[in-house]
Amino acid sequence: MNAARHHYHVFETAHGFCAIAWNDTGITRFQLPSGIPEATESNLLRRTPHAAPGTPPPEVDAVIAAARRYYEGEAVDFSDVRVDLGELGDLSKRIYMALRQVPRGTTTTYGGLAKELGIDDWEGARDVGTAMGKNPVPLIIPCHRVLASGGKPGGFSAPGGTETKIRMLELEGVRVGPPPPAQASLF
Repeated sequence: MNAARHHYHVFETAHGFCAIAWNDTGITRFQLPSGIPEATESNLLRRTPHAAPGTPPPEVDAVIAAARRYYEGEAVDFSDVRVDLGELGDLSKRIYMALRQVPRGTTTTYGGLAKELGIDDWEGARDVGTAMGKNPVPLIIPCHRVLASGGKPGGFSAPGGTETKIRMLELEGVRVGPPPPAQASLF
Protein backbone atom coordinates (compact mmCIF):
# COMPACT_ATOMS: atom_id res chain seq x y z
CA MET A 1 0.00 0.00 0.00
CA ASN A 2 1.43 3.35 -1.01
CA ALA A 3 1.18 5.89 1.85
CA ALA A 4 1.15 8.83 -0.57
CA ARG A 5 -1.99 7.49 -2.22
CA HIS A 6 -3.84 6.26 0.88
CA HIS A 7 -5.43 8.83 3.21
CA TYR A 8 -7.84 8.94 6.14
CA HIS A 9 -10.00 11.39 8.04
CA VAL A 10 -11.68 11.21 11.48
CA PHE A 11 -15.06 12.91 11.83
CA GLU A 12 -17.82 13.30 14.38
CA THR A 13 -21.37 11.93 14.08
CA ALA A 14 -24.37 11.93 16.41
CA HIS A 15 -23.19 8.50 17.69
CA GLY A 16 -19.49 9.26 18.13
CA PHE A 17 -16.34 9.56 16.05
CA CYS A 18 -15.97 7.63 12.78
CA ALA A 19 -12.99 7.37 10.44
CA ILE A 20 -12.77 6.80 6.73
CA ALA A 21 -9.81 5.84 4.53
CA TRP A 22 -9.57 6.08 0.76
CA ASN A 23 -7.30 5.82 -2.24
CA ASP A 24 -7.71 6.72 -5.90
CA THR A 25 -9.98 3.71 -6.48
CA GLY A 26 -12.48 4.22 -3.65
CA ILE A 27 -13.16 3.89 0.07
CA THR A 28 -10.84 1.29 1.61
CA ARG A 29 -11.80 1.46 5.30
CA PHE A 30 -14.62 2.76 7.44
CA GLN A 31 -14.40 2.77 11.21
CA LEU A 32 -17.73 2.72 13.05
CA PRO A 33 -18.22 5.22 15.87
CA SER A 34 -16.52 5.22 19.22
CA GLY A 35 -16.61 7.90 21.89
CA ILE A 36 -12.99 9.00 21.60
CA PRO A 37 -11.49 10.33 18.35
CA GLU A 38 -8.01 9.00 19.21
CA ALA A 39 -9.43 5.50 19.72
CA THR A 40 -11.23 5.66 16.39
CA GLU A 41 -8.05 6.80 14.64
CA SER A 42 -6.01 4.09 16.37
CA ASN A 43 -8.49 1.37 15.35
CA LEU A 44 -8.40 2.51 11.74
CA LEU A 45 -4.59 2.74 11.64
CA ARG A 46 -4.24 -0.81 13.01
CA ARG A 47 -5.89 -2.01 9.81
CA THR A 48 -4.45 0.66 7.51
CA PRO A 49 -1.03 1.40 9.01
CA HIS A 50 0.45 3.29 6.06
CA ALA A 51 -2.41 5.76 5.63
CA ALA A 52 -1.75 9.46 6.13
CA PRO A 53 -4.23 12.07 7.37
CA GLY A 54 -5.79 13.93 4.48
CA THR A 55 -8.45 16.34 3.37
CA PRO A 56 -11.30 14.32 1.88
CA PRO A 57 -11.93 14.90 -1.83
CA PRO A 58 -15.55 15.73 -2.78
CA GLU A 59 -16.57 12.09 -3.34
CA VAL A 60 -15.29 11.07 0.12
CA ASP A 61 -16.74 14.22 1.68
CA ALA A 62 -20.15 13.16 0.33
CA VAL A 63 -19.80 9.77 2.07
CA ILE A 64 -18.88 11.53 5.33
CA ALA A 65 -21.97 13.77 5.02
CA ALA A 66 -24.12 10.70 4.30
CA ALA A 67 -22.70 8.87 7.35
CA ARG A 68 -23.53 11.86 9.54
CA ARG A 69 -27.09 11.88 8.20
CA TYR A 70 -27.34 8.11 8.77
CA TYR A 71 -26.42 8.48 12.43
CA GLU A 72 -29.02 11.23 12.75
CA GLY A 73 -31.62 8.68 11.63
CA GLU A 74 -32.02 9.68 7.99
CA ALA A 75 -32.58 7.03 5.35
CA VAL A 76 -29.27 6.89 3.47
CA ASP A 77 -28.29 4.51 0.66
CA PHE A 78 -24.60 3.63 0.42
CA SER A 79 -24.96 1.01 -2.33
CA ASP A 80 -23.39 3.23 -5.00
CA VAL A 81 -20.35 4.31 -2.97
CA ARG A 82 -17.13 3.27 -4.72
CA VAL A 83 -15.11 0.89 -2.57
CA ASP A 84 -11.72 -0.68 -3.06
CA LEU A 85 -11.73 -4.15 -1.54
CA GLY A 86 -8.08 -4.59 -2.42
CA GLU A 87 -6.75 -8.08 -2.39
CA LEU A 88 -9.71 -9.81 -0.77
CA GLY A 89 -10.60 -13.20 -2.15
CA ASP A 90 -13.32 -13.70 -4.75
CA LEU A 91 -15.73 -15.28 -2.25
CA SER A 92 -15.50 -12.35 0.15
CA LYS A 93 -16.05 -9.91 -2.72
CA ARG A 94 -19.12 -11.88 -3.87
CA ILE A 95 -20.49 -11.90 -0.32
CA TYR A 96 -19.98 -8.14 0.08
CA MET A 97 -21.52 -7.31 -3.29
CA ALA A 98 -24.59 -9.44 -2.48
CA LEU A 99 -24.86 -7.79 0.93
CA ARG A 100 -24.84 -4.33 -0.64
CA GLN A 101 -28.18 -5.28 -2.23
CA VAL A 102 -29.89 -5.84 1.17
CA PRO A 103 -31.89 -2.64 1.56
CA ARG A 104 -32.19 -0.43 4.60
CA GLY A 105 -34.83 -1.64 7.02
CA THR A 106 -34.41 -5.30 6.10
CA THR A 107 -32.15 -8.08 7.28
CA THR A 108 -30.88 -11.42 6.08
CA THR A 109 -29.15 -14.28 7.85
CA TYR A 110 -25.68 -15.75 7.46
CA GLY A 111 -27.27 -18.89 5.99
CA GLY A 112 -29.69 -16.92 3.80
CA LEU A 113 -26.88 -14.89 2.26
CA ALA A 114 -24.85 -18.05 1.68
CA LYS A 115 -27.85 -19.73 0.02
CA GLU A 116 -28.35 -16.68 -2.24
CA LEU A 117 -24.73 -17.13 -3.39
CA GLY A 118 -25.28 -20.84 -4.07
CA ILE A 119 -23.28 -22.11 -1.08
CA ASP A 120 -26.18 -23.69 0.80
CA ASP A 121 -24.50 -25.51 3.67
CA TRP A 122 -23.25 -24.75 7.17
CA GLU A 123 -19.78 -23.94 5.83
CA GLY A 124 -21.30 -21.29 3.56
CA ALA A 125 -22.96 -19.62 6.56
CA ARG A 126 -19.64 -19.77 8.38
CA ASP A 127 -17.89 -18.19 5.38
CA VAL A 128 -20.44 -15.37 5.41
CA GLY A 129 -19.86 -14.87 9.15
CA THR A 130 -16.10 -14.76 8.64
CA ALA A 131 -16.50 -12.17 5.87
CA MET A 132 -18.77 -10.06 8.09
CA GLY A 133 -16.12 -10.02 10.83
CA LYS A 134 -13.48 -8.83 8.34
CA ASN A 135 -15.64 -6.25 6.53
CA PRO A 136 -13.30 -3.31 5.83
CA VAL A 137 -16.12 -0.84 5.21
CA PRO A 138 -19.01 -1.53 7.61
CA LEU A 139 -22.01 0.75 7.14
CA ILE A 140 -21.10 1.11 3.44
CA ILE A 141 -21.27 -2.68 3.15
CA PRO A 142 -24.03 -3.17 5.74
CA CYS A 143 -22.86 -6.19 7.72
CA HIS A 144 -25.10 -5.06 10.60
CA ARG A 145 -28.04 -6.30 8.49
CA VAL A 146 -26.89 -9.93 8.76
CA LEU A 147 -28.43 -11.84 11.66
CA ALA A 148 -27.96 -15.30 13.09
CA SER A 149 -30.70 -17.88 12.62
CA GLY A 150 -33.90 -17.21 14.49
CA GLY A 151 -33.46 -13.45 14.18
CA LYS A 152 -30.77 -13.31 16.87
CA PRO A 153 -28.24 -10.50 16.46
CA GLY A 154 -25.19 -12.75 16.23
CA GLY A 155 -21.76 -11.24 16.67
CA PHE A 156 -20.46 -7.82 15.72
CA SER A 157 -16.79 -6.83 15.83
CA ALA A 158 -17.28 -3.04 15.93
CA PRO A 159 -16.77 -0.94 19.07
CA GLY A 160 -19.75 -1.68 21.33
CA GLY A 161 -20.26 -5.14 19.83
CA THR A 162 -23.79 -6.44 19.44
CA GLU A 163 -25.29 -3.34 21.09
CA THR A 164 -23.87 -1.22 18.25
CA LYS A 165 -25.40 -3.61 15.70
CA ILE A 166 -28.79 -3.39 17.39
CA ARG A 167 -28.63 0.43 17.56
CA MET A 168 -27.78 0.61 13.85
CA LEU A 169 -30.70 -1.66 12.99
CA GLU A 170 -33.00 0.44 15.19
CA LEU A 171 -31.90 3.54 13.24
CA GLU A 172 -33.21 1.69 10.18
CA GLY A 173 -36.50 0.74 11.83
CA VAL A 174 -35.58 -2.89 12.47
CA ARG A 175 -36.41 -4.36 15.87
CA VAL A 176 -34.17 -7.21 16.98
CA GLY A 177 -35.23 -9.50 19.78
CA PRO A 178 -38.38 -11.23 20.93
CA PRO A 179 -41.65 -9.74 19.72
CA PRO A 180 -43.48 -7.41 22.08
CA PRO A 181 -46.35 -9.00 24.00
CA ALA A 182 -49.55 -9.16 21.98
CA GLN A 183 -51.68 -8.19 24.96
CA ALA A 184 -50.92 -6.17 28.07
CA SER A 185 -51.25 -7.92 31.37
CA LEU A 186 -54.43 -7.31 33.33
CA PHE A 187 -52.52 -7.22 36.62
